[in-house]
Amino acid sequence: MTTTPGLRERKKAKTRAAIQRHALRLFQEQGYAATTVDQIAEAAEISPSTFFRYFPTKEDVVLLDSYDPILIEAVRAQPPELSPVAAIRAAIGDVFKRIPADEWEAERERQELIRTVPELRARQMWQYVQGIDLVAGVIAERAGLPADDLAVRAMAGAVVGVSMAAIPHALESSHDLADYGRVDDALALLEAGLPLPG
Repeated sequence: MTTTPGLRERKKAKTRAAIQRHALRLFQEQGYAATTVDQIAEAAEISPSTFFRYFPTKEDVVLLDSYDPILIEAVRAQPPELSPVAAIRAAIGDVFKRIPADEWEAERERQELIRTVPELRARQMWQYVQGIDLVAGVIAERAGLPADDLAVRAMAGAVVGVSMAAIPHALESSHDLADYGRVDDALALLEAGLPLPG
């Protein structure tokens, strides 16, 4: 069961998105290293202390992935008879086919920035580990099991692992929407028990 966010949560989400939008624009214009938190705060018309209420570090303003909560809600909305992996595949399809071209271009630029800044790349790898907790949470909800159940965590790890393995060039080349087709193919293999050809 999903709930509609309240006015306060919606305002916070809008502020967070605005800060990130200004930050990414400044990073594009003058470079990541040359852009300060003070400059981002000024562009977003907030104080530096307000910036840090939304983002603990400058890295976090880039690494915030607005699609994660949308994907989790989309998984929750899938029919209960779907297996966890089938629900995840359906949710990914539902979300990514609705992304407008301009929004996708902004996401591609964000991923390109992560790819080219070493400290962001390192933090993104840690985010993949944290992603296991996120996926485990929604799998556990659907299965009626605790999120620390070993089978739940193993499945969540498999989902994150095959998704990463599907895009081996993700940290070396530009992000492309077609990559999500490869992720779906990899998840289909996981759903089928990872059979090897031959």
